[in-house]
This record gives sequence, C-alpha cells and structure tokens, in this order.
Amino acid sequence: MPKVKLTKRQIDSIKPGDREQVFWDTEVKGFGLRVRPGGSRVFVVQYRNAAGRTRKLSLGRYGRLTPAEARSLAKQRLAEVAKGEDPAEDRSFAKTSPTIRDLAERYLTEHAAVKKKPRSAAEDRRLLEKHILPALGNTKVLAVTRADVAKLHHGLRGTPYLANRVLALASKMFALAEAWGLRPQGPNPTLGIERFKERARKRYLSGEELARLGAALAKAEQDGSESPYVVAAIRLLLFTGARRGEILSLKWSEVNFSGARINLSDSKTGEKVIYLNEPALRVLAEVPRQADNPHVIVGARPGSHLVNLQKPWTRVRARAALDDVRLHDIRHSFGAVAAASGMGLPLIGSLMGHSQPATTARYAHLADDPQRAAAEKIGQKIAEALTQEPSRKVVNLDERRMK
Repeated sequence: MPKVKLTKRQIDSIKPGDREQVFWDTEVKGFGLRVRPGGSRVFVVQYRNAAGRTRKLSLGRYGRLTPAEARSLAKQRLAEVAKGEDPAEDRSFAKTSPTIRDLAERYLTEHAAVKKKPRSAAEDRRLLEKHILPALGNTKVLAVTRADVAKLHHGLRGTPYLANRVLALASKMFALAEAWGLRPQGPNPTLGIERFKERARKRYLSGEELARLGAALAKAEQDGSESPYVVAAIRLLLFTGARRGEILSLKWSEVNFSGARINLSDSKTGEKVIYLNEPALRVLAEVPRQADNPHVIVGARPGSHLVNLQKPWTRVRARAALDDVRLHDIRHSFGAVAAASGMGLPLIGSLMGHSQPATTARYAHLADDPQRAAAEKIGQKIAEALTQEPSRKVVNLDERRMK
C-alpha cells in the first residue's frame, strides 16, 4: 500500500477504488487511512502486540477527526503498546463487557443465593431493583466511575442508613467483578466515598408502655381480632429477646421444654441457644399446634410459618398507642430491661446472640445456669409489666436491682 503524508489536501484527493485501500503515513509508523469502495475514510493504527500478533485499531472517521488529531491519537495508542498493553483487545473487551444489570444478576445467583441468608439475599435484591439498577443498570461495568457511585450515594442522603447499605452492596459487587475478570484490578469505584453518619435509634418500652402492650395483646386474644399465632409471636419476642426471623421460623423440633431452651441449628450468627423463662414456656405451651405443620407460628399456607408480622404489629401497636415502636424495638427492650436490672454486658450479649468478637470472647465461657437465671428474671419482669393495668402504677423498669 502507498505511503503518503496524511494531510487534509492529500486525503481529499484520494479516489475510492473497487476494493479497500490503506494509505500509510510517512511521519508515524503504523498510522494510516483506510478508504473503502463506498468512499468512507477511517483513520487506523496498526501494531504488533506482546504475543506477536498484528492488530489494527480504528481511531475514527475522517471529518470527525482531523489528520493532526488522528496522528496524535495514534501516537498515544502506540505508546500504550510500548508499555505492553493491547488497545484493540481492551476495546473488544469493553464492547463485550457486561452491564451493571448483568453483574447484579450474577451477584444474586452466584454470591447472594449461595453465601447469604435468604432474608439478606432478598434485601440485596430489593436494594438493587429499587436504587442501584434504576441509576446504573444499563451502564457497562467498565464504565462506572467513582463520580457515578458518589451521585447515587448522595441522592440517598435523606436516608443515611439506606445510602450506606447501597454503597456497601455496590462495593461488594465491584470487588466480585474484579475477581470474576469483568473489570481490571484497580481502584474500586466506591473507594474514597465517605459514608454518612448513622444515628443509632435507641427506643425501648417503658413499664407503662409494656402494660399498654400487654393489655392490647390480651384484648386482641379475647376478641379474636388477631391470630393466636400473631399474639404468641409478639409475646415470645418480648420474653426471649430473639430476632423476629428466629421466632417466625421456629419449629417444634427446636423447642426443648424439659431443658427450657430453643436450639437453633442456624440463625444470623450460626447455631444458637435461646433460653426460655417461665412466661415464654407458658406461651409455647398454649400455642395451638397443627399436626401437619412443623412450625410454632403457623402461617396461612399449609405447612408454612407466618411471614409478615408487620401488618398485625401495626394494628396491635396502634391499639396500645405505641405508633413509633418498631418490632425490633421489642428486642431492644429485652436488653434494656436486662441492663437496668444490673446484668453485665457479657451476659446480655450471650442471651441475645450478639456476634461482636469481643463480646463473644467474653461470654462464651459462661455456664448455662447464670444464663437461664438471667433469662428467667427478664421474663418475669416483662410478664409482670404486661399484666399491669395501664392506668395503674406499674413496675419501674429502671430500678437497678430485681427483687
């Protein structure tokens, strides 16, 4: 193919032939102009990669690029080749690079579904579908920048906890993208984005509030406005300090009445023992059993457990005038009663199944008897408050010692 100095005048004078032609520049070796029979003119750069293969990379159309701009771009690409890179391979990889939507689906099927609890996996899917995919779903994984992620994070500043969870999920996804070869090793685009400060919510029920809740549960039980399984679930949450999922998915095979304990083979923190006080045992003894259902808290579908406790809880708390109380605050109340009663943090952490390494190291050696005794005291304290008349003087939950 002919060699010429690629200038505007020279290029304009080239007549298309009956087949493709390439005119190579006399100033930059490997820089050329491809002219097709239809008349299109495209700047190209040709080089030999580290493996010895000859590669040709299109730089852009003549008209969109001037000869000087194209020559400068060719020099940049040849400089990359000198460093051992392969611009043509990188461009091909970029074209076939998956989108964030593709990455999200792989994350859910190959990571979340395999390595996370079902509830955590479901929450990841919710965060993806509601926040990440609407913002970045069609963007190539390779093209996402720190600015893109920062914009997404900043857009959720009104809900700091949610914003930080979205950022953490994005960080994990990009780390996996690197491990899976979908993105070059390098700075994660979430790196350097400062998390919002989260203010921990400290809400627990006072003695008066426990009395109102107890009255609301009793009335719901009497008039049948709530399922006995709903009432039992809320009472068990109160008396045990267990997590909602642990109570809702509880099976009779995991309940040991003689040992006054629940033995969970799996929970958020792995195997777990929940110690049962007398009030909790009474609740379990009174729960109606279904012969064809292994669960304690029976759901609407045959053989299933109750899944949604939020709607019943909203009705119960409204009846008790506790509109700002979340279900999780019941768990906080268990711990608060324990702390107000003078129990040490290691013992409380053990009873509630906390996962912090320092706490675990301090309470793992405790014997069953102190734990059972502590659980018994807490249960009795809560049971006493639940049975009080809301309008009467109730048990003071802040006294430092139990009688």
